[in-house]
Amino acid sequence: MTKTHMSLSEHVEELLAADGPLPIVAAGDPVLRAVAEPYDGQLGDALLGRFLTRLRETMLAAPGVGIAAPQVGVGLSIAVVEDAARGSEEALRARGRVPLPFRVLINPAYEAEGEERAAFFEGCLSVPGWQAVVARHARVRLRGQDEHGTALDEVVGGWPARIVQHETDHLRGTLYLDVAEPRSLSTNEAVAERWSQPGPGTAARELGFDLP
Repeated sequence: MTKTHMSLSEHVEELLAADGPLPIVAAGDPVLRAVAEPYDGQLGDALLGRFLTRLRETMLAAPGVGIAAPQVGVGLSIAVVEDAARGSEEALRARGRVPLPFRVLINPAYEAEGEERAAFFEGCLSVPGWQAVVARHARVRLRGQDEHGTALDEVVGGWPARIVQHETDHLRGTLYLDVAEPRSLSTNEAVAERWSQPGPGTAARELGFDLP
């Protein structure tokens, strides 16, 4: 049976049959460009729980601070996020990066909360080896549900807001490169060697792009 004719639950069962982190889909796969199907119980509670456990395992092993279901080839509107907020005190403060406990986002959506935007380098598990500067809303109103179906409606700021926007964009078929500053595109090595400052100001001057 091909994936095309396989139900979503069968596809997820097949993915979970192998042990260890799930394979991460790379840019170029159509699943990353499709709008994810709203989650409405397609997996059932038990299978959803197992899938979320493996999504988290995959995210942490990568390592990353968020991963969306399409990034493992599952076109459902599901994402998980978690950030221990490690780094220098200066960088954490500049980025508004605070610990983000593990949480599940089902059918998430966001809208800007205010006009302020913040620009920083970010990367993606589906675009390995590269980073680019993305100007995102500094604060967003997040709506959706958690894994138990409880409604979410809250304002998120700082780095957690960036994570929420990045992962929710995945569920819309959008990669961070679609909204990044093209001239900022840098390898991970270049970011570490040249642009490791808390903010992207030096990179903007030397690479020739504007900041909000």
